Amino acid sequence: MKRIAILGSTGSIGTQALDVVEMHPDMFEVEVLVAGNNVELLSEQAKKFKPSVVVIGNEAKYEELKARLSGVDVKVMAGQAAICEAVAMPMIDTVLVALVGFSGLRPTKCAIDAGKTIALANKETLVVAGEYIMGSAKSKGVSILPVDSEHSAIFQCLNGERHLEPEKIILTASGGPFRGWTEEMLKDVTPAAALKHPNWSMGAKVTIDSASLMNKGLESIEARWLFDVGAEKIDIVVHPQSIVHSLVEFKDGSLKGQIGVPDMRLPIQYALTYPDRVASPVKKFSFMDHANWTFEQPNRKVFRNLNIAFEAMKMGGNATCVMNGANEIAVAEFLKGNVPFLKMPDIIEKTMEKVAFVKSPSFEDYFETDSEARRVAQELVLQMK
Repeated sequence: MKRIAILGSTGSIGTQALDVVEMHPDMFEVEVLVAGNNVELLSEQAKKFKPSVVVIGNEAKYEELKARLSGVDVKVMAGQAAICEAVAMPMIDTVLVALVGFSGLRPTKCAIDAGKTIALANKETLVVAGEYIMGSAKSKGVSILPVDSEHSAIFQCLNGERHLEPEKIILTASGGPFRGWTEEMLKDVTPAAALKHPNWSMGAKVTIDSASLMNKGLESIEARWLFDVGAEKIDIVVHPQSIVHSLVEFKDGSLKGQIGVPDMRLPIQYALTYPDRVASPVKKFSFMDHANWTFEQPNRKVFRNLNIAFEAMKMGGNATCVMNGANEIAVAEFLKGNVPFLKMPDIIEKTMEKVAFVKSPSFEDYFETDSEARRVAQELVLQMK
């Protein structure tokens, strides 16, 4: 039995990970469940999966969670320090990090320090502090297994290759709900429209990032650190059908791609069962059901976040941390109706201009940078009103 901790168990990835556990009850035992605020669903999950520990990130929700789990044999904890304490518990083998945004950084470091295998679904951890996190994992002998469908695809394509450095990594993008739209068409789009992703069911923040193509920028930075390649070796291609999950080009010109139905349970299962492959009840791919595939270049002029992310990646240091913090504020304010869709890149660019650049940040520098970036971005939002 592989004993796992799921950080972000009430979110899209977390709930699908629990689906995978249910598919293979003989393979997995859930030891720790962590959620940020959703006490109701977390308590239901605890009753069903009977973990040893549950943690609610919002300490104000502790008493409510404790009351809901009265009579259940489970230890209830709360707060950010409790999350770090839980992931370091000796009975855990693998930590699935599926928390949203910057919140995944410190728990990932705590899990690495404790020598746990990491199944990483929180791309912002490597966006913000990729050099530090990958360096720490290497020094501790810890494996970081990608869960994002694109990075899982690249990982699978590289698996078994004698020379692991690829000529090029090609990340595929669905294009989101606004593929082919002009700036004029995007002027007045609503959060409700942006949340209607054509292929994937994801949380609100990731869905908005997909609509703005920032998600692909974040994934490019994540790929830079996961696979130790420079920005010049990363390319983006829009593939609306989401069947080819990403590709790797090798020196001889050969391309390897990973193909499958757009179902996140497949890359989650691969990360949790690696290096083995096991059967899955997920619907199998059929060429007859998906006969037509198309590929096109992303419109970087309209969707400026993609270029912003690549520039931040080339700058290095804390630039990607600034970009990420500003983007999280921009997305949150867009969802509230306070920022127009096309103004999100402006907020990010202006924040990057204002926050001090640190070439070689320490681990704590990332937290100071994130805080400052959010403060600056919030001020820029207020100036727009």
